[in-house]
Amino acid sequence: MNLEALVERILDAVDDEAYLVPAEQADPRQQAALDEIARAVADPSFDPPSVRRRIIRLHAEGRIDRIMMLSALHVVAAHPSVADWSEAARLAGEQEQAALDAGGPRLQAHLASVDRHRGVSAFLQRHYEVALEHFARAFEREHSAENLGNVLCTLLALGQAAEARELLGRVRATFPRTLVRSLEIRISRDPDLILLREEERYE
Repeated sequence: MNLEALVERILDAVDDEAYLVPAEQADPRQQAALDEIARAVADPSFDPPSVRRRIIRLHAEGRIDRIMMLSALHVVAAHPSVADWSEAARLAGEQEQAALDAGGPRLQAHLASVDRHRGVSAFLQRHYEVALEHFARAFEREHSAENLGNVLCTLLALGQAAEARELLGRVRATFPRTLVRSLEIRISRDPDLILLREEERYE
């Protein structure tokens, strides 16, 4: 992988296409169920089989669609206490096909989710260059604070702190303030981004 070329690709996306930043939100009709899943995954007593059953039940009840069900199941498979990478890869493939089958105006956002999941799996297995490729593709599909944060985390993991700071500077100069603020909040909380905290600017 040509890391320099990949970093330049990300920087070019910031400079040339910042106006394409989408609203960073899920379908409001599914948000309550997704919040419920997020709480279950974050719970100290996290029980993977129980959470899987809950996700499948929420889909059966029509509270989340198939794409979101597969995404949520991937989160469980990639959880550090599970780390079932074969299952995570299978679910990402199913989610990608479900997104292609659904098509529509959310296609790129749904495919960005697939790229993000694949990036997380690679990152957690310490395949950082592979993770960066997936996170870069997710960012190109959907300009969001989450996708940018993942790119920054991976650049730092690769020892590319200067590139991470350059990217952050361009984001601050180009992107809407609401997205920048979301990214800065993540920087203030995520231990993987600690090297960027000296760059924080709050208004």
